[in-house]
Amino acid sequence: MKREMTLLALALTFTAGALAADFTGYIIDESCAGKSAMKGNETCARKCIKGGSPAVLLTEDAKVYKLDDQAKAAEHAGHKVKIAGTLNGETIKIDSIKVDSGCVPGPTGCK
Repeated sequence: MKREMTLLALALTFTAGALAADFTGYIIDESCAGKSAMKGNETCARKCIKGGSPAVLLTEDAKVYKLDDQAKAAEHAGHKVKIAGTLNGETIKIDSIKVDSGCVPGPTGCK
């Protein structure tokens, strides 16, 4: 019985460290994440990500999450997206990413 309780406690510890969820926001480069005017600016996001600034997710409430798969994220630079993934600390492990239904991508972001 003691062994089962220990294993259960260990399993709960690992589960609490990583939370699966959906996250909505804009893919933007890390260097511009603090500038709300840059949210949705596809041209700037693509240029900065290509230049080496990591892609991040900027939520509507100004929370910034790091993204584990930079290649997937870079495809959606400047877009409002919905990410299904697992949050571990401040980093989202991306399971899937798609353009949010309210976003129509354009040269300067979502319209």
